[in-house]
Amino acid sequence: IVGIDPGHQSRGNSSTEPNGPGSTTRKAKVSGGTRGTATGLYEYKLTLQVAKKLRSELLDRGYQVVMTRTKNDVDISNKERAVLINESGADICIRLHADGGAAAVRGASAQCSSASNPYISKLYAKSKKLSEAVLSSYCAKTGLRNRGVFYRDDLTGTNWSTVPTTLMEMGFMTNVADDRFMASASGQKKMVTGLADGIDAYFGF
Repeated sequence: IVGIDPGHQSRGNSSTEPNGPGSTTRKAKVSGGTRGTATGLYEYKLTLQVAKKLRSELLDRGYQVVMTRTKNDVDISNKERAVLINESGADICIRLHADGGAAAVRGASAQCSSASNPYISKLYAKSKKLSEAVLSSYCAKTGLRNRGVFYRDDLTGTNWSTVPTTLMEMGFMTNVADDRFMASASGQKKMVTGLADGIDAYFGF
C-alpha cells in the first residue's frame, strides 16, 4: 500500500501545529507553495496532477494506493496528512513537491529524516533507501539533474510519519526548462514512470 501526499493546496493555512510529536516548536500547518515561472502553473495543481497519474500507474502495477487529497480546495495540515497515511495501513509515503529558487537552478532532489531525527530515527534506514531508490529512477527516466538526497528533521509531515517517507522535489518551477517539462503531458508521463519504477525498486520488484 503506497501513500501519496500531493503537496500544498489551493490556499495555505498559516495557523500553527507542533513540528513533531511532543515538540514545542510550531510551524504553519501548510504553506502556499511556488509557481511556474514560464507556465504560471501553481505547485499545488502540479502535485495533484502528478499524484493522480501516479495513482493510476501504481494501481496498474498491482499496488493499493491511499491519497491525502484528490482535489485542490481542501484544508489539510501537514500533520493531518501524515496521520491519515499512518492510519491507512500504508507501507510507505511519497510526498510530492516542486522547488523554487534562482532561475538558473534546476533538477530534482529527495528529502528524508536523518539518523538523529528525534521523532522517527528508527525509520531513517528505510526512508533513506526509499529516497535513493525513487530519486535515482526518477532522474534516470526524466533526464532531470539528480541533486541528491537531503536530510532534514524540520519537516512536519515527515516527523509525524510512522512509515518510511520521502519528500520528492520533482524539479524547479522557477527554472524555465524544468517548469515546462513538469507541466507537459509527456514530461508527466516520464515523471510518473520514474516514480513508480523507484517504488518497485524499493520493494525489490
